[in-house]
Amino acid sequence: MKWPILRAFPSFSPRYLRPFIRICAQRSALATGKKLHAMVLATGLSTTENSFLLNTLLHLYASCGDISSAQKLFDEIPHSSKDAADWTSLMSSFSRQNRPHDSLLLFAQMLEKGAEIDDVAMVCLFSACAWLRDVGVGSQAHGRVVKMGFERRVKVCNALMDMYGKSGMVEEMRRVFSEMKEKNVVSWTVVLDGVLKWEGVSNGRQVFDDMPHCNEVAWTIMIVGYVGNGFSKEGFLLLSQIVFHLGIKLNYITLCSLLSACAQSGDVAMGRWVHVYGLKMMGMEMDIMGETALLDMYAKCGRIDTAIKVFECMPRRNVVSWNALLSGLAMHGRGQLVINMFPRMIKEVMPDDLTFIAVLSACSHSGMIDQGSYYFDSLQSVYGITPKIDHYACMVDLLGRAGRLEEAETLINKMPIPPNEVVLGSLLGSCNSHGKLQLAERLLQKLILMNPRNTEYHILLSNMYALAGKPDKASALRKVLKTKGISKVPGMSSIHVDGQLHQFSAGDKSHPKTREIYIMLEDMIQRLQSAGYVPNLSAQVFPGDDAGVELEKEQALFSHSEKLAVCFGLLSTEPGKPLYIFKNIRICRDCHAAIKIVSKIYDREIIVRDRNRFHRFKQGSCSCSDFW
Repeated sequence: MKWPILRAFPSFSPRYLRPFIRICAQRSALATGKKLHAMVLATGLSTTENSFLLNTLLHLYASCGDISSAQKLFDEIPHSSKDAADWTSLMSSFSRQNRPHDSLLLFAQMLEKGAEIDDVAMVCLFSACAWLRDVGVGSQAHGRVVKMGFERRVKVCNALMDMYGKSGMVEEMRRVFSEMKEKNVVSWTVVLDGVLKWEGVSNGRQVFDDMPHCNEVAWTIMIVGYVGNGFSKEGFLLLSQIVFHLGIKLNYITLCSLLSACAQSGDVAMGRWVHVYGLKMMGMEMDIMGETALLDMYAKCGRIDTAIKVFECMPRRNVVSWNALLSGLAMHGRGQLVINMFPRMIKEVMPDDLTFIAVLSACSHSGMIDQGSYYFDSLQSVYGITPKIDHYACMVDLLGRAGRLEEAETLINKMPIPPNEVVLGSLLGSCNSHGKLQLAERLLQKLILMNPRNTEYHILLSNMYALAGKPDKASALRKVLKTKGISKVPGMSSIHVDGQLHQFSAGDKSHPKTREIYIMLEDMIQRLQSAGYVPNLSAQVFPGDDAGVELEKEQALFSHSEKLAVCFGLLSTEPGKPLYIFKNIRICRDCHAAIKIVSKIYDREIIVRDRNRFHRFKQGSCSCSDFW
């Protein structure tokens, strides 16, 4: 406020002040808005009858993301002076700040107080339900929409479809869409997003082709759907069409979405194209958000050194950029580098809770117990961050990997919050690594109560029984899954060659080059065995124990998806070229041991990204040092 208050507002009339406060809200000018708020309080204007200044200030704080101030004002406003806009303003702010539970509670208060429920309130409610995947509340709200006659409101129906789409109820989403009298481009885009996610790119493309008008969002969703699912050529064709034929300039949001999809699928070729496009269109300095997405993409595609170069060339960095780099380094097992860079980080930015998840994860993957314990203990005392469930999960993982399972269990018992599936699942994985069968049995019972349909825990304990020489118990556990109709998540390995994604499952014979792959596999196994490779049959569960069963176990191990992907890579790439393989679940111990030898025999660097981290195999050793 550079002008004297008395000269600017000689009459101190609320009628003149309200437009200024609204302008502050529109321009996110929170500092100026706070000065106006102070003036309102100092002059006593807030107590003027029907001034509605507190209501206008509430909207200012809500739109600027200052929820604590917005909530305080909301509580100060008498119920008789609140309208639907005040309620929905706070609800929207909760949703934007990722506090959907608070948004639902506020809606419940609206009902309790008899406040007017308008279409904006229903949109906010469906947004919260979509975030929480709460179909129960969402379905009840759907009934209220019909009862109140809001099914003709396009925005309400769009939010309703989004809730169903994000919750996986595609048929319900399609039903709402088909019953809509009026549809806009957002309606079509919501359906496209839901169909792509749950029904695949083929059905998604059909929706895309049926759209009467496509905006940049729809194009982006379709292209990202292709790239994220490994259909690089199809994605690039669409990208060429939108850029070169339609002449649409991609903005940084579209570029970030594309980079995120590349990171998911491991498609570094498409990621590099986006990198070059961004530099050409936006100049040598990309937006900080785009540069962060870029370094994240390179890290998740296995090019961690390139990610570091991108980071070092960034003219400005924020905490998100630092977190992306530290997380990438942690995934690649470069824990010492993370520890070395942390002091440099705190000179630039203030670390947040995600920073320490990356630091603790790095310590866990690198076996750095003392450093991990130090940073965990420093969270509250030094950095003022209350440990969250994810921090405890990292510490349990760190202690468990190091074989200190009793300490890990003690930590869980002392947690101020109940352990979740991630915490207990981490400890169960450590039990498998260190052969703690009794503790694993206790943990499985708790995990079944949390998520009865997660097959991973049953398979893990089944393998432990097999290793302990208890095949009957191992078979019985797998029969339980079969009886309940729960199928194991199949292991899939992917590799990009010449811009095309090739996927393999265990024993896969669907690839066009199946014959060549299996000939290569037979030769590779012979060379591995000559170099001392012995298949690890201990965790294989097959009925019987004769010689025929042993041979069957060997053949099953030999045709694991990782080995098939490696064979295809050796066949399809030039000698000496690194292979990048992406696995959807944890790499098995037998494949880990085999690929170490393959890297030496064939003089290839082989980088494997499994669900937890990267393994860089080179000259017979792995970057994880067999600690994973």
